[in-house]
Amino acid sequence: MPRQIDIELFPTQVECFKYLEDKTTNQILFGGGAGGGKTIILVLWQIHRRLTYAGTRGVIGRSKLKTLKQTTLNTFFEVATDFLGLKPNEDFVYNAQESTIKFSNDSIIYLKDLFLYPSDPLFTSLGGLEITDCAIDEASEITMQAFQVLQSRIRYKLDENNLIPKILLTCNPSKGWLYSSFYKPDREDKLPNHKKFIKSLVTDNSKISSHYVKQLEQLDKVSRARLLLGDWEYNIDDANLFEFDALHDLFSNSVKEGQKYISCDVARFGDDKTIICLWNGLNLIKIVSLAQSSVKDTYEAVSKIAKDSGVRRSNIVIDSDGIGGGVADFLSGSKAFLNGSKAIKGENFQNLKTQCYFKLAELVNEGKIAIQDKAFQQEIIEELEIVRRDKIDKDSIKLSIEGKDKQKQRLGRSPDIGDALMMRMYYEVKTNHGVYVF
Repeated sequence: MPRQIDIELFPTQVECFKYLEDKTTNQILFGGGAGGGKTIILVLWQIHRRLTYAGTRGVIGRSKLKTLKQTTLNTFFEVATDFLGLKPNEDFVYNAQESTIKFSNDSIIYLKDLFLYPSDPLFTSLGGLEITDCAIDEASEITMQAFQVLQSRIRYKLDENNLIPKILLTCNPSKGWLYSSFYKPDREDKLPNHKKFIKSLVTDNSKISSHYVKQLEQLDKVSRARLLLGDWEYNIDDANLFEFDALHDLFSNSVKEGQKYISCDVARFGDDKTIICLWNGLNLIKIVSLAQSSVKDTYEAVSKIAKDSGVRRSNIVIDSDGIGGGVADFLSGSKAFLNGSKAIKGENFQNLKTQCYFKLAELVNEGKIAIQDKAFQQEIIEELEIVRRDKIDKDSIKLSIEGKDKQKQRLGRSPDIGDALMMRMYYEVKTNHGVYVF
């Protein structure tokens, strides 16, 4: 007989648990916004199964075992000990080395790494596994093949316990295989009877902190749609950092003058272009393009512009990846810009380049930047409109943008002018940082 567990659940969790215990549903996707209680129901169901059916085997999986142990496993301990009153090393034993949780009735949970490693594209590491049921946390991070292989391993002690194969998936909205396999068929009322989709939202969770909800409200446009609203139909084009109309307005905006700056994107000799931008406050007043320039050529060009325009050395920022470092060395007192260095003041960006592109997009979209030199108008619009957030389906804390290789593929050239504009933001993020909302 199933063991009774007394714990208060909210309606979507109750609905999910109903399907997890019926005799017709094989696959359940519990997916939606952050904070909707998905991981709690996942570990609660696995504990319930192991306590109810002695000697059975379950799997809790995630793309990376390390992440599982840092996140999902913590929820397991919270539910097991705080909610259910189970005693570690008495009611269950966690073996970190073997990645198992064994219960006193000889049932067991295997913690599994489901990442697609090039050395094991067919997931042969799961080949000898025989399990009773399976739960995958953040299933959008794994491949459909990993899901199917695990599903094929569910057969252990089913008949003797009068059970059917069950697999529970949790995730936040994504455009991958879960969208096409669960969300879209459910929306079109075409989901087979053996599959169920349950949408979860943070607003379903009456116990969630109001501070957490406010944090979700301050996210960028795409993340807010996915994680707060649980929107599976978020627009992939919303990954673009720059608004189309705002890019065209750059060349008619009027903004106040201020200190003068120079930002310089340095190309390798004979490769791409070196771009030198002269700024008056946030007015871009002059753009100089050097087709083939050595360190000496670039140093002399920047020095002349700085001298003629009265730009002090500390207001000159030079791309210092590659040979640009030599230019910065010659220009003593200037700022060396390293694209991959840490974001300033600990902001949640993958690197300094990402932070500066987000800041540039913020100011462009608000009409706070003006470009007076219109010689490269079309190139600037083309280069900025292809700047996109990367990995928008992933729930990493750090924001990132697509790499230059992808930008070159779509643009057909290196976005040199865009990068030079981006580096001007070095001085803005140093003095004004905060939450960026798109």
